[in-house]
Amino acid sequence: MPEGHSVHRITRQFYRNFLGQTVRFSSPQGRFAEGAAVLDGRTLTDARAIGKQMFLEFDHELWLRVHLGLYGAWDFTGDLLLDATIASANGRMGQTNQRGTKLAADAATLEGVVLDSAGENSLSSIGAPRRTRMRMSEEEKELNHLQTFPLEPVGQVRVRMLTDTVCADLRGPTACEVLDAAQVAVSMARLGPDPELENTPEAEERFRSVVRKKPTSIGKLLMDQSVVSGIGNVYRAEILFRAGINPHTPGKELSDEAVRALWQDWAYLLHIGVKTGQMMTRDDLTGADYARAMRRRVDRHWVYKREGLPCRVCGFHIVIEEMSARKLYWCPQCQA
Repeated sequence: MPEGHSVHRITRQFYRNFLGQTVRFSSPQGRFAEGAAVLDGRTLTDARAIGKQMFLEFDHELWLRVHLGLYGAWDFTGDLLLDATIASANGRMGQTNQRGTKLAADAATLEGVVLDSAGENSLSSIGAPRRTRMRMSEEEKELNHLQTFPLEPVGQVRVRMLTDTVCADLRGPTACEVLDAAQVAVSMARLGPDPELENTPEAEERFRSVVRKKPTSIGKLLMDQSVVSGIGNVYRAEILFRAGINPHTPGKELSDEAVRALWQDWAYLLHIGVKTGQMMTRDDLTGADYARAMRRRVDRHWVYKREGLPCRVCGFHIVIEEMSARKLYWCPQCQA
């Protein structure tokens, strides 16, 4: 399931390519025909991500809420303007960077900026908008360049959003619905704080106060989107390992300092994920090791999907169990 960084990246692409544009809606699959008719011809006025959910606002206070779930993905096609904060200098994004983009071993790279061979990372390096096709979900990749636009819908396209220059096709979401302003307010209020949206003392305090009242294990609380937004299976395992916290520890037994540190580390890792498109959770890597980890997911994490392998710190074998109906990876020695 896409975690918070992916949804923020997708939302930024909508902000970059659709904001202020009149959007034509359709539902090639037919399952969103009624909603498409309501939104067709309206202008996009805002795009927000909160955790794993995206909210697109249109004129007359109508919103489209999308939760990608396990199988959802957006395909962008057309003359794409890539967001300057997440585009590498060759115009590629996310997973594409694993196929050979050179990572410079300097301070900028270590902060998560993916540089090209010339050390550049800016929208101006891309030049004119690129007529291309790109998929954005948990795994991002540039698919091919376009000869015609728009392409005919292929497969089960739930929603097609189309302007004169850009098309976005949505496939396989868990949730896709039209809401009014009051319904959106209720939906947003149910979600916990998101540090990429609001990294403030107030948001941190909201997280701390909820966690410290709960007898529920911290491993479950971090996956509860009403407690904190955006954390999924990968980030849960990695954040707890980085903090040296046993995932079974009740939230109320953690110190205020430990809970605040969890929030701050989540904000740090989420920002790296938004910027690079990769869930890079190790900060012990430099130079060639960092470059290799950006190309190979197995080198990016401390414990995730490393069951039975020795811990990178203590050598004890990483264990796997089920928690909140998801696989949990942790080190019984470092997180005793």
